[in-house]
Amino acid sequence: MKKFEVLIVGRGKLANELIEELRGEAIARTLRWEERATSVSEARIVVHAGSGRELPDVIAYCAMTHSMLFELSTAGSAIPETVDFPVIICPNVNLQMLRFMAMIRNASRYFKGQAIAITESHQSSKKTKPGTAIYLANQLGVLESEIRSERNPERQRQLFGVPDEYLARHACHKITIKSPDTEITLETKVLGKTAYAVSLAEIIAMVAQINLKAGCHDIVDLVTR
Repeated sequence: MKKFEVLIVGRGKLANELIEELRGEAIARTLRWEERATSVSEARIVVHAGSGRELPDVIAYCAMTHSMLFELSTAGSAIPETVDFPVIICPNVNLQMLRFMAMIRNASRYFKGQAIAITESHQSSKKTKPGTAIYLANQLGVLESEIRSERNPERQRQLFGVPDEYLARHACHKITIKSPDTEITLETKVLGKTAYAVSLAEIIAMVAQINLKAGCHDIVDLVTR
């Protein structure tokens, strides 16, 4: 299997977790962005999980080295409309969550015109936009401004049943769909950090077997193809 050197951009929780734990059969080594080499002798993937400050340099680097870019940031940084290297847009990198997101996308047409509410909960330190909730809202026709975000630990215990040991690292989403006489609730709960590194390693192994063309690709499409 083709192996990649993976460069991690960012200093937040997710970036640090990936540096520590991202390992897999398609990964030769994992390095911080600051450790990158200017000359490239092997296949390389850049994972952008930062605030967006480094994004112009990341895009220039990927263009120069023909590296693949995984865009994990939800900080509002924009990818140019036209790029000459593959970009994978990732509102989430947890495989089970990506399958759930695909399920919602495929079934969304059945619930048009119904009352839909989306609530998400993350650790109180999260300051960036809730990328998964925004993706779900877009599929279900819910305005981003209508997403309810919960950062209060006590309410996270009450509303989502988050155990104390996971208040500092969790991601929960609840979708409620109401018709006049029926209510459907869909809920997801990710506790801890391991799922992201393990899933991203699996996704990189999948991508290693695909000849991706230049341009932007939706991660949900790639993992459900």
